[in-house]
Amino acid sequence: MRARAVIEPRHVLVIGGGIAGLVAALDCARVGIRVTVVEAADRAGGSVATETVAGIRVDTGAESYATRQGTVRKLVDELGLADAVVTPASAGAWVRLPNGVSAPLPKAGLLGIPSNPLADDVRRVIGWSGAIRAYLDRIRPVLTIGREHNLGDLVSRRMGKAVLDSLVAPVTRGVYSADPADLDVTRAAPGLNKALTKAGSLSGAVALLRAAAPAGSNVEGLAGGMYTLVEAILAELRRREATVLLGTTVTELQRQGGSTLDSEVAADAQPATWRALLDDDTTIDADYVIVATPEAEALRLLAPLSAELATEQPIQTPTVELATLVIDAASLDVKPRGTGVLIADRPEGSRPAGRAIMAKALTHSTAKWQWLADEAGREHPHRHVVRLSYGRLGQANQTLGLDDEALRAVAVADASEILGVPLDASQVVGFTRTAWVGTLPGAAIGQRERAERLLDAAVAIGDLDVTGGWLSGTGLASVIPDALAASARIRHLVAASYLEDGVVVDPHTRTGINDTSPDANPS
Repeated sequence: MRARAVIEPRHVLVIGGGIAGLVAALDCARVGIRVTVVEAADRAGGSVATETVAGIRVDTGAESYATRQGTVRKLVDELGLADAVVTPASAGAWVRLPNGVSAPLPKAGLLGIPSNPLADDVRRVIGWSGAIRAYLDRIRPVLTIGREHNLGDLVSRRMGKAVLDSLVAPVTRGVYSADPADLDVTRAAPGLNKALTKAGSLSGAVALLRAAAPAGSNVEGLAGGMYTLVEAILAELRRREATVLLGTTVTELQRQGGSTLDSEVAADAQPATWRALLDDDTTIDADYVIVATPEAEALRLLAPLSAELATEQPIQTPTVELATLVIDAASLDVKPRGTGVLIADRPEGSRPAGRAIMAKALTHSTAKWQWLADEAGREHPHRHVVRLSYGRLGQANQTLGLDDEALRAVAVADASEILGVPLDASQVVGFTRTAWVGTLPGAAIGQRERAERLLDAAVAIGDLDVTGGWLSGTGLASVIPDALAASARIRHLVAASYLEDGVVVDPHTRTGINDTSPDANPS
């Protein structure tokens, strides 16, 4: 048997420490790959963020995750967080109409599309005339085999303007920060096109999908907030000796062309493929790279490496701002609007009923999450957390030009109007604002095809992959599977390189043994 030489494990550089980058990094580290994460911000997690307001730790980014496919829950369980999983209160959300009337959002629907247009909770929102118009969907000519694309057109044609404006639009603006007309039916409502062909009507298709949906809540959260997930991933990365650099920007990514710039390299070491130049004038050499940054930053790094990506311009997306209020108000103890309210736009040119509302949605967080209500009420029995959202696709966000005092005043006035109870600044004991540069929804018309094209161009560079919400769409249930797919492709490249070099990886030491003799054990 020939002599064995110990070889350092392959090194993967993950650029971006948001949830996509952290998940991809952890997936690589778990199989013994050396991992370095570089994040430009001073904290990891990206849009999963937290802040302490009036002594209460609150989510200032994602507050929950969709349970579809079970991918997020699987990660949560693997990180030992199963006991922290919580579901929202059953009260549900409301919708506020342009005439100032508020009503509970109908429960038996999909993206606001009702399965029974004549149900009491549907008529309460759109009235008898709107309900009868929507019911015509059941007696109109059946939908034949084909593929519907534009969600707004489909709803308007089959069920009318009342359903579109008062039910569907508030939901899509709250979920996707986009109007129904901007969304692809196939992406926004998977399975709906197939159900349309089977049922022959839109309401019938929704009923089929609702009947086939598994029992239980379609969203979950974590006691202590979603940032608990980020902290658990960081702890696991530290346990696996991964390096996480915060407050550090990659200024340039260079392909090394099979040579290494390291001055001291072991004789059997593999040449580094990539060199990342950092803003502190240091460098990182790596064998593989995963780019997990927002779109503009990803294209900046990758443009010099790909002719196709060099001509691509980032999509202009909305900046969404969250205003979080901590309020002492006994009037909110009764949860006057359930877990929150979605706002229906008033027709252009019409006068608002009461004060004009700038927010697109409000979440009564302490009504939605019992763990947060317990935390807030521990020393103050009437303390509540309310979160308002501003900005959406296609519209300028007017709050971005306001200073903190002005935005706080707007948020208090909006909350009072939306919740239907008088609130004033004297009741506010805590306030914070958080601005997020949004991503184009994965359900946007044409976005999936564009994302696939850009991903193919990036992967074609070689020894590199890309992940993030700008490719997968927003929400942890979209981002995490995409990150795992990217890391799986990189892990495959790592495994192939080891096999090519006759390297056997020791899972305990995370090093490789170079042995190409006939009796080498490849397992």
